[in-house]
Amino acid sequence: MFTKGDKNKARKKRHLRIRKRLTGTGLRPRLNVFRSSKHIYAQLIDDATGATIASASSLDKELSLKNGSNVEAATAVGTLIAQRATGKGLTEVVFDRGGYLYHGRVKALADAAREAGLQF
Repeated sequence: MFTKGDKNKARKKRHLRIRKRLTGTGLRPRLNVFRSSKHIYAQLIDDATGATIASASSLDKELSLKNGSNVEAATAVGTLIAQRATGKGLTEVVFDRGGYLYHGRVKALADAAREAGLQF
């Protein structure tokens, strides 16, 4: 009998492969995306110091979303993270899709961040 593979384990392996070549600096931080079944999260990370510069998620009170796991929520989170980044004087980031396919909610977040002023 064949057993079904663990999707999250495979995603983590993909993420490690991606992270081998992506690093964020203070001037160009890494925009990391995490997607759960109910929400979506984004962080700007300076890998040189290991510090989170800014973060946004579908749980933020200022967004007041009814559903945190759809494309609309991802678009709102992408816009919010871009506003917080530009508020701190950052315009360029390195996009880290976190091992997820660049499709659906991850793509919507990236497109919204680009439209709001981030370059990657």
